[in-house]
Amino acid sequence: MDQIAARLTIFDELTIATSKYEVVVLEGCDGTGKTAIARALAERHGYDVIHSDRPPDAVDLAGRYREVLARPGKLALDRSFISELVYGPFKFGQSRLSAPDAAELAFRVADRAGVLVHLTGSPDVIAARLRARDGYAPPLERTKKVIESYRKVFDALAGAAPTITSDTTAPVA
Repeated sequence: MDQIAARLTIFDELTIATSKYEVVVLEGCDGTGKTAIARALAERHGYDVIHSDRPPDAVDLAGRYREVLARPGKLALDRSFISELVYGPFKFGQSRLSAPDAAELAFRVADRAGVLVHLTGSPDVIAARLRARDGYAPPLERTKKVIESYRKVFDALAGAAPTITSDTTAPVA
């Protein structure tokens, strides 16, 4: 058994840990592994994956996420309302979701037997992943600010829903 455990990656461990939840909200800056975990949940555990891009400004964002969270079955959200709280201010000067909207959505995740997953890691490793994947990585200072912003948002939502925080750049023990 130890040999099998030694071969598990952090992504395998997170896939196993999150598979007991009905709804898995994967959040973190680009390059932390959200899509890899969402794909594994779909392939190994039958989750429907919903990737959230930024919808047009006219869309009722809170309403959109309420509808998503009301869908039946096992859901893996590859980005969601938490990203709006982080990237909205960075890219557009403000979030289109209020703190009460975000808290309500987090409570809805909890009501669906769900979990919020905060993926984080070393800015240097994340930048290297992004360069390998996309040929580009934002300046390191920006990545550090995004990581810190996610930490603050998850701190603010503490207690609203079960949360798993994982450094996806740390070596597996």
